[in-house]
Amino acid sequence: MRVKRRYNQRWPAMRVIKDNRLIDDRWQRIARMDDDHALPAGDVIVPFHYWQAHREALLTRGSNIGVCINGDIETEELAGDLDHFPLIALEFPAFTDGRCYSHARLLRDRYGYRGELRAVGDVLRDQLFFMRRCGIDSFELRNDKDIEDALRAFSEITVRYQAAADTAGPLYRNR
Repeated sequence: MRVKRRYNQRWPAMRVIKDNRLIDDRWQRIARMDDDHALPAGDVIVPFHYWQAHREALLTRGSNIGVCINGDIETEELAGDLDHFPLIALEFPAFTDGRCYSHARLLRDRYGYRGELRAVGDVLRDQLFFMRRCGIDSFELRNDKDIEDALRAFSEITVRYQAAADTAGPLYRNR
């Protein structure tokens, strides 16, 4: 079996930030998958194009399936299948590519998605607070980043001027 795992995967347990705390990750994110090879056992996150090509087979699988989308995918393309995904990974290929911020807001606000939204890829500490405000609730940082230090990003900004997907009200409502 030739399954290429994500570039920063550490097995048996990788740590991610979820709901503002560190947890061991039970998901395996498959970055690239050949059609003629089987998926590994357990909960997996597959690329969106793989989901589209193998939807029926994946639905009969005995474990959870998550899907990974990037900024090139329109949220409307997966809107009809949201009930099948306990996790959607939003891939940030570079810290300057903010299209998945919009995906997060659309998934939460327009489509009512209540599952886990995970930021993956070039996810940096300085972005975590703002990603959380858009509705992203778990974060996979690069290996070269300090995940313990990144947790402090959620408590450094205490005033919010605008409403967002995190349900924090705007500052003017505090009068």
